[in-house]
Amino acid sequence: MTKNRVALYALGNSLVASCYIALVAAIMTGAEAFFGKVGSILATSGLLLLFASSAAILSVVIFGQSVAWYLEGKRADAVTLAIYTVCFLLIITLAVLLALAAS
Repeated sequence: MTKNRVALYALGNSLVASCYIALVAAIMTGAEAFFGKVGSILATSGLLLLFASSAAILSVVIFGQSVAWYLEGKRADAVTLAIYTVCFLLIITLAVLLALAAS
């Protein structure tokens, strides 16, 4: 597979992860308006469950295709995809932090 095609997969993975993170952030930001002020063990459990499920979902989004390619014997493409995906995530993170600093 060409490096450009792998880079496109990595960019797609990074954009999907970023959109998911934005969705979870929006839910957490508006949680009090939606659920009201809740200070119980249920609220804490819900937050921890959201954290754990988000970690599982993002690990599949970020590394799932890389692991599948590695198991199929496409080791070089798998490693390249993982590296590119992490690099794209770092670029998106830097862009978000710069946008925050500018505002």
